[in-house]
Amino acid sequence: MPRSVSDPVDVAHLRKVLDGPWAEVRDAHRDKLDARFLPVHGESGDQARERISRLLTELPAELGMAASFPTEYGGRADIGASVVASEMLAQVDLSLMVKAGVQWGLFGGAVLALGTRHHHDAHLRNIVSGDLLGCFAMTETGHGSDVQQLRTTCTYDPETQTFDLHTPHQAARKDYIGNAARDGRMAVVFAQLITGGQRHGVHAWLVPIRDADGNPMPGVTIGDAGPKAGLLGVDNGRLSFDHVRVPRDMLLDRYGQVAADGTYSSPIADDSRRFFTMLGTLVRGRVSVGGAAAAATKSALTIAVRYGDVRRQFGTPDADREVLLNDYLAHQRKLLPALATTYALHFAQAELVAAIHEVQGGDEPVDEHRQRELESRAAGLKAAQTWHATRTIQMCREACGGAGYLAENRLPGLKADTDVFTTFEGDNTVLLQLVAKGLLTGYRDEFGSLDGWGRASFVAEQVREMVLERTAARALIERLVSAVPGRGEEVAVTDRGWQLAVFEDREKHLLDGAVRRLRNGASTKRDRPFDIFNDVQDHVLTVASAHIDRVTLEAFVAGIERTTDPAVAALLSRVCDLYALSVIEAHKGWFLEHGRLTPARAKAITAVVNSLLKELRPQMRTLVDGFAIPEAWLHCAILREEADRQEAMTAHDQFPTVR
Repeated sequence: MPRSVSDPVDVAHLRKVLDGPWAEVRDAHRDKLDARFLPVHGESGDQARERISRLLTELPAELGMAASFPTEYGGRADIGASVVASEMLAQVDLSLMVKAGVQWGLFGGAVLALGTRHHHDAHLRNIVSGDLLGCFAMTETGHGSDVQQLRTTCTYDPETQTFDLHTPHQAARKDYIGNAARDGRMAVVFAQLITGGQRHGVHAWLVPIRDADGNPMPGVTIGDAGPKAGLLGVDNGRLSFDHVRVPRDMLLDRYGQVAADGTYSSPIADDSRRFFTMLGTLVRGRVSVGGAAAAATKSALTIAVRYGDVRRQFGTPDADREVLLNDYLAHQRKLLPALATTYALHFAQAELVAAIHEVQGGDEPVDEHRQRELESRAAGLKAAQTWHATRTIQMCREACGGAGYLAENRLPGLKADTDVFTTFEGDNTVLLQLVAKGLLTGYRDEFGSLDGWGRASFVAEQVREMVLERTAARALIERLVSAVPGRGEEVAVTDRGWQLAVFEDREKHLLDGAVRRLRNGASTKRDRPFDIFNDVQDHVLTVASAHIDRVTLEAFVAGIERTTDPAVAALLSRVCDLYALSVIEAHKGWFLEHGRLTPARAKAITAVVNSLLKELRPQMRTLVDGFAIPEAWLHCAILREEADRQEAMTAHDQFPTVR
């Protein structure tokens, strides 16, 4: 495959590669989401909430996240289309994306995944149409990530055939709940199921929280979460329950049933395994948040790159014209590696969306092993994408100088609205621990809670290396890696096989080291399992990050392999080089410390990165144009003003004023 970017690139062909198999969903959003769906600068919180609530009901029916629901209830039975829709909404207005995600992803998704036919027939049509607005009440003030230890209780009373839903203390209050403060009429509430004096772990119930007039139901206390850093249009609230009676048939009982006499039964006997199976069905929310963060990152990069192509700053001794920002190496060092990472994560996200569509979108029972792989991949990529968004949007703000600080130039809004994504749908540090657990054991249910490290019986006996799962194009990647010469032979740092091998070697080395440290800890602290894992927590988080780096690179390589246009493939190949070498450069200390790079080769990598920046400089605009973000969606005054200013300056240069 050619590795030159000298040939002109047809942006339409690049866009086709990036749009992927759900291109029609992307195009439908571009065509039908007009200016009325864009953010309004300077709104109050109440104004933003009113506007977003109205727009939620005005979203075109054929678009949107409701596509994942069965056709009989008004959906399209298309999970992939639903996730892609969330990415497109994120480029229009992140409040609208989150509001829609709460309604159709979390609330509706929970009813679909955890309920049975009775619940589906009773509620899904109204959920899909937006006639029944709801919320997802899982997180508690005192227990965020540790969902398995929620304190809200729901106790069955066989005499009344109802559950008693109760918030025992303030720390058990449901907090940060989207749609709760203003619009939600019903909530999916997660609580500890108790019947016959015995606990059976966390389950979910459908609970009305407001009556037809919008007033709180008896025993339900609703509060407002108050002003937030961003997402002003989302009505986050707080819910408490004072012995609220919930009918027995409102238990979402796909994974656990309570008979009229209070007898509990479940197709999954183990409480922990049942809990993680229930959460696994809700993984789409995590996939959507990662994709939305990536979409916002693309908007920020598009603004910064386009601004850098028209904004000039300082002149040179041999010219009387100031230099474009994008012509400075320092500016390229900011934007191009971030753009390369964004491309790499785009292909990783596309692979993940295809996987969730395949695993959860069919009629066949979900394969447990593939479901676990999916959950781990979704957790790791969500962390990578949201952290990348936080770093990159801030960098783009700085790259636009003081103008980037003005609300009219969109970047402050993108920064504020995406900031919560690093802890929304799972705290990123906790999610990386989930990835690490999968690498260390292959079986997540050997552990206890999501942020605890589990039972002493796990230690030493059950730690084992996991065969590294390949991403798409397994045969291609194995062939590229196997073609790399031995250590005694020098190979170009742009050799794709060498890059893949380096990423894989780093992951394996870190994983082996973590296993050794856990086993050593087990030999001296067998009766202190928490200390064993806590002592190596930093190590296992690094393992997880290295794993996601490898997964992302392999997905990028697979995406290039599928690209049929030679010029686009050549451009993507060089962008992939920049991504791979930027990651290696960022971890240069580790590679030098472990003898994977010599000092001379480490310097060579930096030189090649700088060379790639020069080579890709003419393609910066092409790369952001490939995202195909409609001009109106950028919603950025600075681009319009700078274009007008440059046009005026060009006219002045051609026709100078005669004095």
